[in-house]
Amino acid sequence: QMPSEPSVIRFYVALLAAMGAPLRPRPRLPEMEQLALALLRKVGVRMLVIDELHNVLAGNSVNRREFLNLLRFLGNELRIPLVGVGTRDAYLAIRSDDQLENRFEPMMLPVWEANDDCCSLLASFAASLPLRRPSPIATLDMARYLLTRSEGTIGELAHLLMAAAIVAVESGEEAINHRTLSMACRQPLAQPRHRGRTASDLEATGPSHPDMDLDARTDVRFRVLGVLR
Repeated sequence: QMPSEPSVIRFYVALLAAMGAPLRPRPRLPEMEQLALALLRKVGVRMLVIDELHNVLAGNSVNRREFLNLLRFLGNELRIPLVGVGTRDAYLAIRSDDQLENRFEPMMLPVWEANDDCCSLLASFAASLPLRRPSPIATLDMARYLLTRSEGTIGELAHLLMAAAIVAVESGEEAINHRTLSMACRQPLAQPRHRGRTASDLEATGPSHPDMDLDARTDVRFRVLGVLR
């Protein structure tokens, strides 16, 4: 996972920790870099996925440039695909580097729709919740209701269902149904969390990718086509 700011050292620390490597109290960047590269090659990593890539924009211009250079460096050294996952701000971060923009293909993750796949997802949610009574949420009617409340994103859907599950336990209902969902929707914690900037903010820059229609609630996944050169 990308650190909360574009820090090269913090990224290497997180990368080494994910591989179970021992860390020195005050590691130096060159040593961490060589250790990370050696371990990634030794374990045979074939793809590096970086979540929360939009955190690149949390730093100043110098730190952002250093981190984007790091992405290019890792791709060149390891000769493996890099995948960045994040909100539309991740796309804006990649766009700020001409070379990276040409090497990453943006892919939008579509919002969920009320269909059989969604009902199957809801059934999985219902089965995983530790409630004493069955939750009748795996229906098309309930799917339409839940997707309207969660704006079609799985993160908001999970957030809403968790809030409803808490209400179900506290109220003694012990099931997610229209009653517990209605009670949960009145709570601030169950309200949709609009991340990032508004659509008008994005219009000021305009997406360069001809097929990109970046919505305020759309997460964007970036995928490398081939090896970064």
